[in-house]
Amino acid sequence: MCPACLLSAAVLVSASGCGLQSGSPMADDVQPASIGRSEPLAGAHLTVTAKAFTEQLILGAIMGIAFQAAGADVLDRTGIQGSIGAREAVKSGDADGMYEYTGTAWITYQGNSEPIPDPQKQWQGVHDADLDNGLTWLPPSSLNNTYALAMNQANFKKYGTKTLSDVAALAKQDPGAVTLCVESEFANRADGLPGMEKAYGMSAPSKNITQMDTGIIYTQAKKGSCTYGEVFTTDGRIKSMNLVVMEDDKKFFPNYNVAPEINSKALKKWPAIAEVLNPVTQRLNNTVARTLNAKVDVDGQDPHQVALDWMKREGFVKSG
Repeated sequence: MCPACLLSAAVLVSASGCGLQSGSPMADDVQPASIGRSEPLAGAHLTVTAKAFTEQLILGAIMGIAFQAAGADVLDRTGIQGSIGAREAVKSGDADGMYEYTGTAWITYQGNSEPIPDPQKQWQGVHDADLDNGLTWLPPSSLNNTYALAMNQANFKKYGTKTLSDVAALAKQDPGAVTLCVESEFANRADGLPGMEKAYGMSAPSKNITQMDTGIIYTQAKKGSCTYGEVFTTDGRIKSMNLVVMEDDKKFFPNYNVAPEINSKALKKWPAIAEVLNPVTQRLNNTVARTLNAKVDVDGQDPHQVALDWMKREGFVKSG
């Protein structure tokens, strides 16, 4: 996580982790453009939350800016350490909404061991299960922050692999060509390297696998020190380092599609939340996420400002 992400977090979490203790009002000078016309959230006091990493801080700001344009007063409680704290805030009503990942909910919160390959069906499963928890999931985006393998342009030109099936075929034809830089967690978890190798009929010898911290993986992949590096599909460094991502053509990795997770009582009181957020969510995808994440992690910009600039550029809101 970048230090700037921590500095821009506007929330203090109690030591026990049982509640949100502080926040700051969002005071963006925005008016409705393509969303929020007639200000359907006028009179609402809404709190948005997010986890403490770049993509989440941007998404939390996007949600808050959308609510402001629709007339709501918004309290910013983004930057919660860990996944559970932010979810529990929405569940308890300490916050009214956040952008969450379907795979995280399905596997981590709801305790399922097998992901659903179809992203819409997985969203539906998450949606249905969480209604009993007082949470309503609005329609998902195509933004899918999951695992992938990526390589630099020189190796792409040399080997020409485009899919994980291509990588598996290369490993059989030329075992020495497939060297991997991965996190220790990815190297050992069932939805990581072991499961991927099984799904694709691939077996990389241990001498071809180097375990390292996440940030180093990207630089080593860019240098070509390893042919393939484990990456996250929406990471801004993919764009900034001009890496080529291998398609998961057998859909092995779980889907982690982003969707608004809203406190059901808040949604019942302010049903316009859905109409305000839906167009914004539909515009989110991996290309957008990589671009916005890179502005923070590579260019050093403020996550909230990056979100605001994007909302204006896309015509969702305009300056007041």
